[in-house]
Amino acid sequence: MKESPEIKSEIEKKFEEIKSGLDIDAKRSEKQELEAKLNSPDIWKDRPKADKIVRDLKAVTSDLELVDDIDSQLSNKNPDYSKIKAEIDQLETKTLFSGKYDAGNAYLSISAGTGGTDAQDWAEILLRMYLRFAEKMNWKTQILSKIAGGEAGIKNAQVYIFGNLAYGYLKNEAGVHRLVRRSPFNANNLRQTSFALVEVTPEIEKSNVEIKEDDLKIDTFRSSGHGGQSVNTTDSAVRVTHLPTKISVSCQNERSQLQNKETALKILKSKLTQVEEEKRGAELEAARGEIKAAKWGNQIRSYVFDPYKLVKDHRTDHKEKDVGKVLDGNIEDFIVKYLKVNKKGK
Repeated sequence: MKESPEIKSEIEKKFEEIKSGLDIDAKRSEKQELEAKLNSPDIWKDRPKADKIVRDLKAVTSDLELVDDIDSQLSNKNPDYSKIKAEIDQLETKTLFSGKYDAGNAYLSISAGTGGTDAQDWAEILLRMYLRFAEKMNWKTQILSKIAGGEAGIKNAQVYIFGNLAYGYLKNEAGVHRLVRRSPFNANNLRQTSFALVEVTPEIEKSNVEIKEDDLKIDTFRSSGHGGQSVNTTDSAVRVTHLPTKISVSCQNERSQLQNKETALKILKSKLTQVEEEKRGAELEAARGEIKAAKWGNQIRSYVFDPYKLVKDHRTDHKEKDVGKVLDGNIEDFIVKYLKVNKKGK
């Protein structure tokens, strides 16, 4: 990028605005507090708590290092404005994650919808897409349950995704995803439209939601797919249904029925907390003219292979012609575009 006083002034102004939005002084204080907690001799007695502090420290350190690097480059006699602009764009993206649970982990659920075998195949394709995206983001994933389809694909899968900003990135993927292609399961190779539902729930460590035992229906069934050496030999998988809301959670990843039940109840509690918070925020959402609930009528994105190739987000009109690239996990542009548009609309 060619250097000029106008470009320098514009970049410096944008940088200061972003720094103000991130509250850098508060982040430096947060870093010191997190470092102090990690230096506590008893911190590793509570491994989950310690792991969260480590993740939070890495995240805030990353932000501060990026800010310091931009500051350093701007003070150089011959700054590389192309590099600086790219880093400022990266920093700006971080300002989009200000939600209550954005920084934390997420539970991702994918269910096959209308479309028979094609829909089940489509659900498995989406599962692969999100696993690849998680890999690109350096997140860890754990498949908690995976129910196979009939001829192909899956009926449902639930994944625990843990890493910095996992929920913040994935939360707006909730909704109906539509596939249009010539069916590989149709003898006449006819064009088929299939649907799958994606639901995203934040991992909520502390919840005030109380679950009554009488409100639960607990079923056990034989595990399949993931779950260790005991798979297909014991009825260790668990499905917990909350009768008042009809919310159902399955887990088959753990070796024992008790562990699967505990994990399912933890996810159920997070889902119920999310439902309660969405109820409280319903009036605000209505005022914005948008309801984000993941319902079948809420089609958010189409993936078309025939008669042309195109992925289109119906909320932002963002498009990508390389469908294979998107299905290989390259969905960050769609996510960031929606976050930016949604932020402007607030």
